[in-house]
Amino acid sequence: MIHTPKASIAMREISYADALYEAVHDEMKRDNSVFVYGLGVDDPKGMYGTTLDLHKEFGEFRNFDTPLSEDAMTGFGIGAALSGMRPIHVHQRMDFLLLCMNQLINIGAKTRYMFGSDYSVPMVVRAIIGRSWGQGAQHSQSFHSYFTHVPGLQVVAPTTPYDAKGCMVAAIRNNNPVIFLEHRMLYKNKGDVPSDLYEIKPGKSRILVEGDAVTIVAISHMVVEALRAANILREMGINAEVIDPVYLAPLDTQTIVYSVMKTRKLLVVDHSWIASGLSAEIVAKVIEDIPDLTAIKTARMGYAESPCPTTKFLEDFFYPTPNSIAKKAYQLISGKKNWVDKAVASVEINEFKGPF
Repeated sequence: MIHTPKASIAMREISYADALYEAVHDEMKRDNSVFVYGLGVDDPKGMYGTTLDLHKEFGEFRNFDTPLSEDAMTGFGIGAALSGMRPIHVHQRMDFLLLCMNQLINIGAKTRYMFGSDYSVPMVVRAIIGRSWGQGAQHSQSFHSYFTHVPGLQVVAPTTPYDAKGCMVAAIRNNNPVIFLEHRMLYKNKGDVPSDLYEIKPGKSRILVEGDAVTIVAISHMVVEALRAANILREMGINAEVIDPVYLAPLDTQTIVYSVMKTRKLLVVDHSWIASGLSAEIVAKVIEDIPDLTAIKTARMGYAESPCPTTKFLEDFFYPTPNSIAKKAYQLISGKKNWVDKAVASVEINEFKGPF
């Protein structure tokens, strides 16, 4: 059973990209202080459609392209935020945030604290992650764990169109800088979304599928793969509970802890490397918060211990798949190695044409 958030208004089915577009467009229309900038935000494709033609409707001063100067452009955004604006800085790939670390961590994240809340940096930093079409070692990385380590930053990774719109609205209205994680494989996925504006603030993880055999906590696009893995396990008579944290900082671990107290098994599937990552934090919190650890088993999955590969063949080994997630969960539950691989397609990966 998939839990769909209820709303008091009518829903309609739109894509993840359209949900982000609606959030940004409607907030720009509502609040003149909101503007969007970044590489390619005003190009004909409009960042997968998420910024399409905003410059035509709101003018070139509220949606504009930038030079290849991520550090300087981040400083520009922080300055604009300190001056009362609400900038949305779009990065085509999260890898480029490494060029902005001093601005984000030493300035953006700490300003409100250092000035006793007299000044704040209401800035959204959109960071696109993902794979396929030859993205390779320097264009496929996901560094969310870096930013969850820093007080003053909020980090969110919505998976569904519903959460994408609500989290974006909340991020734009937030007086703290927000790192907004978007996987390029999610943009075409569809779901029910209200036409009105609404906010989804930190505080509660999503239980997408209920189960009692194993708890699977997944991040970003790995949620989609974990749902497919849950379908494989269900065919074997195993009911997995799938949880999407949505917000990575602040992180709601209480929902996860309650689930693990029921299932006694925890598998965390991260969209990054395992070492010193978010999966380690989730497992640690579960171990700390459950008083009786008898018979509780944990496991983690993520990127293989290598830089991100370029070819499709190597990617299929590098990233967790529905089959590999289901296999890991099965072994965690049964302790057996007698697994027969299942043929389950990740449609959005197979259909992705690139290059961006």
